[in-house]
Amino acid sequence: MRAKKFTRNFHRYLSIFVSIQLLLWTVSGIYFAYNKIELVRGEQYRLPKDIEYRIFDRLGLTLIETNKDGKKSYETYPGRESIEPLTTQEALLITSQKTTLNPLEAILIENVKPGSEYRGALPAYKVMTDSKDKINVYVGYMTGDISSIRSDSWRIWDLMWSLHIMDYRERDNINNILLKLLSVLALITSLSGITLFFVKK
Repeated sequence: MRAKKFTRNFHRYLSIFVSIQLLLWTVSGIYFAYNKIELVRGEQYRLPKDIEYRIFDRLGLTLIETNKDGKKSYETYPGRESIEPLTTQEALLITSQKTTLNPLEAILIENVKPGSEYRGALPAYKVMTDSKDKINVYVGYMTGDISSIRSDSWRIWDLMWSLHIMDYRERDNINNILLKLLSVLALITSLSGITLFFVKK
């Protein structure tokens, strides 16, 4: 009888301890779901620039990127001569130079489905490697920048993240309506559970 009473009390006090932490997780989750990170960062106060420049190196060639009203163009610098996009062989070479991976094959991708492992600028080269983790390297079509590196470890993380934020399609929207709704219901559940702890029979 004493063991049963001890177990019941242990479960009761353990439950209130866990419920308080769940409440904190829920409240913080609601805050994230209802507040866009762009607004928190103050992006709404930035004035857009009409034109921006970036000078960089691509396989020994100095290039200048001109971003005018969101449209990017590329020329040699300082000669300002037009350039060609990367070839598949150059994408392979850049991958071998900028990573520790061994590239096998490169293909040009021009569109992706929502929730794809690559969500960067297009077009881009997808470079497959001989790694055990099935690593793909994404190389900028014009710049040669390593845009993303995706592995099985990252894909599992991405799946877990989509389950956590309840965005099963695009996998990166923490302001979706389903998360907002369920977070409020979780808050009500946590509060009711804590209330029941203090209610005497």
